Amino acid sequence: MPIEPAGPVAGIVLAAGASTRMGRNKLLLALGGETVLRRAVVRATDAGLDPVIVVLGHEVERASLELAGLRCEAVVNPDYAVGIASSLRAGLAALPPRSGAAVVLLADMPFVTATMIATLVERYRAGAAPLVISDFAGVSAPPTLFDRSLFAELQQEGCGKRLARLHRREAAVVSWPAEALADLDLPEDFARIAAQTTAG
Repeated sequence: MPIEPAGPVAGIVLAAGASTRMGRNKLLLALGGETVLRRAVVRATDAGLDPVIVVLGHEVERASLELAGLRCEAVVNPDYAVGIASSLRAGLAALPPRSGAAVVLLADMPFVTATMIATLVERYRAGAAPLVISDFAGVSAPPTLFDRSLFAELQQEGCGKRLARLHRREAAVVSWPAEALADLDLPEDFARIAAQTTAG
């Protein structure tokens, strides 16, 4: 069913994981002069998302320090070890009633830019789709925009990817280059991405 976009678009930055494969908290590693976590939140705020909810879990105190001075609201997920679904639900629960839609982002995707996020919002505003999916050369991944009409279903599913598949026919799709999909899971990922960031 076509929707009529209304209300501000919020952001949910999922940043609660324990980085077990990295061996240390990957969100506190520095890329281009700022931590991975701060980099993600700055891009969400620069894109005009309002409010920006940052879901924390592992090493909350250290992570919270990285958010100092940023226009965002930190939410702690005490059940973060259960999995990412619990963090998504915590972020959704923290959204104010005025939010007409939300962009879900992963903090460990350092090549997602403010322009990319803003493009999702523009596509949403210009059309009648209840969600806007990012496609990285054939791979669907965050950031993904969900209209409020999908919040209850998203809360129940706890998985944006699965919900996006269920509603694929109704979705608008924005394409990005495959390189922008890079995320940080292993030490070699960080070494490669840090070198690319340094090289500009």
